[in-house]
Amino acid sequence: MSTVPRSEPEGSRVSKSSWKAVLKYGLGLALLAFVVVRNWDPPADAGPGLKQALAQPAQWLPLTLAAAFAAFAAGLTFVRWWLLVRAQGLEFRLTDGLRLGLVGYFFNTFLPGSVGGDIVKAVAIAREQNRRAVAVATVLFDRAVGLWGLVWLVALAGGAFWLAGDPELLGNHYLRLIVVVSWVVAAVTLGGWLLLGLLSDRWAHRFAGRLGLVPKAGHALAECWRAVWMYRRRGWAVTVALVMTLGTHAATVLMFHFASRAFVSPAEAGRLPTLTEHALIVPVGMAVQAFIPTPGGIGGGELSFGGLYALLDKPRALGVRATLVLRALTWVLGLAGYLAYLRMRRPAAAPAAAEPAAVGAAE
Repeated sequence: MSTVPRSEPEGSRVSKSSWKAVLKYGLGLALLAFVVVRNWDPPADAGPGLKQALAQPAQWLPLTLAAAFAAFAAGLTFVRWWLLVRAQGLEFRLTDGLRLGLVGYFFNTFLPGSVGGDIVKAVAIAREQNRRAVAVATVLFDRAVGLWGLVWLVALAGGAFWLAGDPELLGNHYLRLIVVVSWVVAAVTLGGWLLLGLLSDRWAHRFAGRLGLVPKAGHALAECWRAVWMYRRRGWAVTVALVMTLGTHAATVLMFHFASRAFVSPAEAGRLPTLTEHALIVPVGMAVQAFIPTPGGIGGGELSFGGLYALLDKPRALGVRATLVLRALTWVLGLAGYLAYLRMRRPAAAPAAAEPAAVGAAE
């Protein structure tokens, strides 16, 4: 006798999803508590702790500059995504890119995992486009370009510092290793991108046809592949997006650099990493934080930047303090962006009249 597999109840799926979210928030808060307690009042030879930061007055100029660079970096990512969407031939205004970019930034900050906002953006743009799979692919490709830009920034900046004989880079084994790994990753990925250009249209379409045969997900996979192929055929759009990404990450480095100085007395400023050192470790810390499945990478980001500061023989607590200042700034910007999104969002469209066949099927 054959058995019919029973589908999982809807309430059970929602319950599991809720528990996963609770666990991720709990993990983030636990990590953050661990990092704060560990760096609250370290031994005197380990440098100043977070406790000492409470007694420091705010340095308003670095704090303002950090906020300005944070806003600039976020705005540039919105424009980059708009460019990538337009490169696919989709109807998408710059105001639409800003509108959905703002809500994505908000959810990236507060949802578990740093890609939560990307999911919101993908769902939102898919609802507004006929070519839904291609619309979703633009979000995925934008994320890939962002990560690729992190690698290229370290490779280019590190190579320039190395050729210039920068003593901070040449005198630190870990910084040299970061630069070498970045160059290897950049060379391998660039080689793969160039080889993709050798693929003929015929083989690209055949590969899309093979993907279309995949059960259930075939159509979406084929459309995503066609989107990537179209980007490869329109290299100008990817080149411009990559240049914009380098500008975004350069602003992110400056943002972190000034945030690290927002609650540090002039006497402690000499114990902070220089701009050269920040240019090499901030992209690494941001890449690590992007893969931590907690809201905005909370806890894991503080832990990773504390470890990166330690690699530079700098007090861990100063790296944790800089990350906390930056997190507070992104929270404020995220909330402000969401309020702006509420004023910019489109009014709900009136439901279209259902066709007779659709009505019959529904009944």
